[in-house]
Amino acid sequence: MGTPEFSVPALDALVEAGHQVVCVYTQPPRAAGRGKKDRPTPVHQRAEALGLPVRHPGTLRTAEVQDAFAALEADVGVVVAYGLILPRPVLNAPRHGCLNIHASLLPRWRGAAPIHRAIMAGDAETGVCIMQMEPGLDTGPVLLREAIPIGAEDTTGALHDRLSALGARMIVETLARLPELEPEPQPAKGVTYAEKIDKAEARIDWTRPAAEIDRQIRGLSPFPGAWCEIGGERVKLLASAVADATGEPGTVLDDRLTIACGSGAIVPTRLQRAGRGAQDLDTFLRGWPVAAGTRLEG
Repeated sequence: MGTPEFSVPALDALVEAGHQVVCVYTQPPRAAGRGKKDRPTPVHQRAEALGLPVRHPGTLRTAEVQDAFAALEADVGVVVAYGLILPRPVLNAPRHGCLNIHASLLPRWRGAAPIHRAIMAGDAETGVCIMQMEPGLDTGPVLLREAIPIGAEDTTGALHDRLSALGARMIVETLARLPELEPEPQPAKGVTYAEKIDKAEARIDWTRPAAEIDRQIRGLSPFPGAWCEIGGERVKLLASAVADATGEPGTVLDDRLTIACGSGAIVPTRLQRAGRGAQDLDTFLRGWPVAAGTRLEG
């Protein structure tokens, strides 16, 4: 049970490990692209390519859908970024219940956007937990966990790919060791919630410290993309580095687009103008030099 690209490696890993995937559940197709035609989810597309049966109900709360799920007589349900609430009858239907691949070190960052929030908060590490699901939001006991460091240049996009691969490996290990693994209840201390990203969070406030703005840029890259206005045009900043410089917040300090913040400065290293592809800093400045002394609007 999964929906976005993050979920695809886990599906591939289960098939490659020789597990019989009796059915794949994913979100319904959504209108996308210029033609606004219904587009199947990445998991839907991959499942069809693998020749697996696919279901995409809009809800799991009806008796009809729950009965159809129970009739699969699955040994275990594997859930990763599915996006629908699993009611108790669905959680209890498989013989070993449902296992969730969650991209954080629970109980830190329960909820919708754990990768973004870990970077934006300045966490030194994150990881993956394989959790036995229960009705609460990411509250179930953990069967397996593994941590990885968050580097100073990591974006959500880069970390997403590493965690997706890690989760795929870990779910295969979990299923192989299921009889011996002891579910570990989550501690009550250290609980945080990864609220869904609001697009209003993407606008850069240059009065904030450089370290916070750098984490905002990296945490919101590639989507939705932190942004500011340069010469009246909205520009997304998709990667950055903290610089040892000071000045009036929002002021460009040199011809290399070093931008003063509330304390310190940052240098955007990857940018994207509206309607164009992302560019590294040198390419961006060749096409659009930004003079020292320019004031940027957040």
